[in-house]
Amino acid sequence: MEIKTYTPAVERQGIDEGLRAFMLKVYNYMAGGLCLTAASAYATLHTSLFHLFFGPNGLTGLGWLLFLAPLLMVFLFNWVVARGSARQVQGVFWAFAALMGASLAPIMLIYTNASMVRVFLITAGTFGAMSLYGYTTKRDLSGMGSFLMMGLWGIIIASIVNLFLKSPMMYYVLSYISVAVFVGLTAYDTQTIRNLYYSSDNEDIFTRKAVAGALSLYMDFINLFLNLLRIMGDRR
Repeated sequence: MEIKTYTPAVERQGIDEGLRAFMLKVYNYMAGGLCLTAASAYATLHTSLFHLFFGPNGLTGLGWLLFLAPLLMVFLFNWVVARGSARQVQGVFWAFAALMGASLAPIMLIYTNASMVRVFLITAGTFGAMSLYGYTTKRDLSGMGSFLMMGLWGIIIASIVNLFLKSPMMYYVLSYISVAVFVGLTAYDTQTIRNLYYSSDNEDIFTRKAVAGALSLYMDFINLFLNLLRIMGDRR
């Protein structure tokens, strides 16, 4: 009778393979969400839906609902992650990505297609490099994460204030600061997601945490893209 023995190296290899599978699942959900967002934005812009949400004077009543819907769905998503099933978490994630795309449709009228493609590629390269750093680094990024979250709240508050001030200078300063914050958050969130793998003890929890991680990286990517577009995009 053959007796199998397991060495730390073999155990480590099993953990690494499981972690790679988990991270691949996270990135696949994130990429799927970005594709759905792009498709939703295009469909909204090129159908009668656009005129339901966006009028000659700005957002319509339905437009304001559409604008606020992604924010409200973030709170719903967190509640479903804590209490719902994996299928429910997936459903909310896809609905969020679709609504986000519809709300972002007007940017396709503001910036040229060539500049959006260029900024998307720059965003993808930056995001990929920082996510790889967060995945591979041995440094604990939790302290940096707390600092970045404070910076994010500062950006949100300053952006609300600038809605009334309407300062172009403040608009661009906030865009540069936002790029720095979301570059850092990409690394921090990737490390946090990597650590989630070790606390996933069944397939349902595994999937829920993968989708939750995908949403974090999805939001980092979208915000990084939008702020780089404000800085580098060519207006029509």
